[in-house]
Amino acid sequence: MKYYCIGIKGTGMSTLAQILSDLGNQVCGYDDARDYKFTQKGLEDRNIKIYYDQDHEIDSDTIVTYSVAFSEEHPELKRVKELGLTIKKYNEIIGEIINQFHSIGVSGTHGKTTTSSLIRHILETTIGCNYFVGAGDGHVDLGNPYFVIESDEFNRHFLAYHPNCAIITNIEEEHLECYRDIDDIRTTFESFANGVKDFIVACGDNEEIRKIDFQKKVLFYGFQDYNDVMIDQVELTQEGSSFNLIIDKQEYGHFYVPLYGKHMILDATAAIVICKELGISKEKIASALCTFQNAKRRFAEEKIGNTIIIDDYAHHPTEIKATLEAVKQKYPNRSLTAVFKPNTYSRTKDFTNEFIESLSVADKVFLTEIDSNRECQEDYPEVTSSLITDKIESSEIIGEETIDNLAPYKEGVICFMSCASISHLIDEFKKIL
Repeated sequence: MKYYCIGIKGTGMSTLAQILSDLGNQVCGYDDARDYKFTQKGLEDRNIKIYYDQDHEIDSDTIVTYSVAFSEEHPELKRVKELGLTIKKYNEIIGEIINQFHSIGVSGTHGKTTTSSLIRHILETTIGCNYFVGAGDGHVDLGNPYFVIESDEFNRHFLAYHPNCAIITNIEEEHLECYRDIDDIRTTFESFANGVKDFIVACGDNEEIRKIDFQKKVLFYGFQDYNDVMIDQVELTQEGSSFNLIIDKQEYGHFYVPLYGKHMILDATAAIVICKELGISKEKIASALCTFQNAKRRFAEEKIGNTIIIDDYAHHPTEIKATLEAVKQKYPNRSLTAVFKPNTYSRTKDFTNEFIESLSVADKVFLTEIDSNRECQEDYPEVTSSLITDKIESSEIIGEETIDNLAPYKEGVICFMSCASISHLIDEFKKIL
């Protein structure tokens, strides 16, 4: 079959395109962004063509799918409609794909990509797997029965998925442009959980998760002693994190992972429990965790001279705070500068105070102006990055033309954070170095 993916450089769409190609389909796509994005590597490895205009022909038997970041009025989307091509939602296509496998759905407000990547790494090291991870990574081999799928709650996408087993890492207010409130978010996760075929692994420390009426077997994990799987004897060092797991009041094993922050221990625990349930021994799990390297743009480090640059996908206040605290764990004796690019006007408006609190973990804070590909400034005339910088004493607005303002902080750690592309700022900063 032939597929045409609009917004093909987006993390989700890029991953889908790669999987469709691996399944033997002819795949190409369109994107507005001409600059290089990390999601392109998998596309280039598969020789998947990317178009940037409306001048190319599209065969009449092509199935079109598109990113929700693209407006219905976008010229390319209007063109494929005028051509009468079949259009399918991308999450519906994913749902159809994973039904062919024994699937593991990883959901939650935060931690989906890291948890999915941890499971993928353990399975690849032991029994092999297929995967759809939101960091622009996808792979399918029809000879392997297992499929790890990052299950995103945005626009209720994950309700199209009915995995064999699932993880819920946490539930918190997010995507309030799609949901009424926290109750609406929680009941949607409940619908997802009760569409799971076999069992669920869920963080029992999270109050909203505990409110869910689970209809399937559930294993709770967390730091509290009332969980089925309890995390104990945590040690956070500059080399990584180690911990013990107690399952049903019995010592299960000791684990080390080269990641930073208690949130990463929770993600690792969820992955361990899933893999244990799949029959993988604790010895093999522990060995695999030692060699784990996090997903693209998850605490990605680069050292240039005496400067540490970190590129991270954090875009919600909870994620930003966790990332900055993880930096302090690994580099306790260095100054910490945060550079944050807000992605949507609605999130900036909904979580202004929370952004102020989380970014204040850093010693110095820079924000770019808000960059949104699915919202218009005209709809939020009072919402700018100044809502945040005005309330943080040591903060200011930055852009490519003022990147020199970072120079005085180059002896410390510079942490760039956004779910939008921020590579151009990093590249400009490297030129200074």
